[in-house]
Amino acid sequence: MTGALSEQVLVIGGGLAALAAAISARRAGARVTMLEAAPHELRGGNTRHSRNLRIAHDKPTAQIPGSYCEDEFLADLAKASDGRNDAGVSRLLVHASTDLPDWLAAQGAMFQTQDIPYSRKTAFFLGGGKAAVNALYATAERLGVRIHYGAQVDSVDLESGAAGPFHPRATVLACGGAQAAMPTTMPGFINRGTPYAQGEILRAALAQGAAAVGDAGAAHLVAVDARSPEADGGIVTRVDGMEHGMAVDARGARFADETAVTGPTRYATWGRLVADLPERRAALVLDADGIERAPLSIFPPLEAPTLAELAARIGADAATLEASARESSRVARPPFYAFPIRPGITFTCLGLRVDETARVVLRDGSACANVFAAGMIMAPNVLGTGYVAGGGMTVGAVFGRIAGEEAARHALS
Repeated sequence: MTGALSEQVLVIGGGLAALAAAISARRAGARVTMLEAAPHELRGGNTRHSRNLRIAHDKPTAQIPGSYCEDEFLADLAKASDGRNDAGVSRLLVHASTDLPDWLAAQGAMFQTQDIPYSRKTAFFLGGGKAAVNALYATAERLGVRIHYGAQVDSVDLESGAAGPFHPRATVLACGGAQAAMPTTMPGFINRGTPYAQGEILRAALAQGAAAVGDAGAAHLVAVDARSPEADGGIVTRVDGMEHGMAVDARGARFADETAVTGPTRYATWGRLVADLPERRAALVLDADGIERAPLSIFPPLEAPTLAELAARIGADAATLEASARESSRVARPPFYAFPIRPGITFTCLGLRVDETARVVLRDGSACANVFAAGMIMAPNVLGTGYVAGGGMTVGAVFGRIAGEEAARHALS
């Protein structure tokens, strides 16, 4: 990666947003170079751990049952973001989602069919995000996109679009947020996704005058097994089934009603509850009945014949744990089980403001001429500090596609 190279469009990133940008720019006729910070075997960003995209549709499709109209999608975004989303950018996202499955399928991605109807709001990748990533990389390579792995970029000049030795006509920032840096500054958190989303480009862009959107102190959190790797564990590390037992803090005391939230929002709810504990540490405790009802976990539960012995295994106070079990009335029949929990970070909620052409907007209200953004680095424009299932992948694919097309248009003009 030496010397000033002759690409017309430079795409920084390696997940769905970057792939959509690179493919769409190349199909528009531009020479494209893509810089992925991860090595080949870990390419794909958080898309590797993803499953689905949120799609607006007026009638059943081959991939999604029922209907989910654009107005309902917009209402869900407004609710998730507490009304702080950009209305124009959100409308663009929702409308552009309607043909997203067809476009992605044309690029090689495959989807599950209605034989497995998980949701009327989302389409699921066949083989998950990893299969989609591999298919899209194959298409990008076939089209002639030049891909560099292990290509860490710390800053992009917002005036020229230059990055190190690269001096393109247009640049797309599609390198994710800053979640991988969060456990370093806030001990106790586990990064669920790629360790390469360190946020260098986000911070550098903000320092150059890019307008911020979202909240630097907010993140999407999920309760994960405390035995998870420090990064890249993905969706399989999630802890679920609190309503079948009790959630206790480091002392062994219950800290929330386990049955209050049982819908899809429960994942983020428990992530925030655990993060708010002083020790950022908790445990899901189940009895012999609860373990049968709870979802399977990739990690084996800690097991003990008595609550006192289980308390010793999780570092809790025996008397407090026993009192919590009596209070909950769901933990009574031995043997007893526990899953240690930490808060897991999916993504952070600070990003770059963009306009409806995906150009990065500056604090003075003007837009960069040739620097675009797509994916989680600009997702707070539509998600604020909230989330909707499948929303992140839709943001990446839609704005990657838009950014790539607009970057190519600028580069070729």
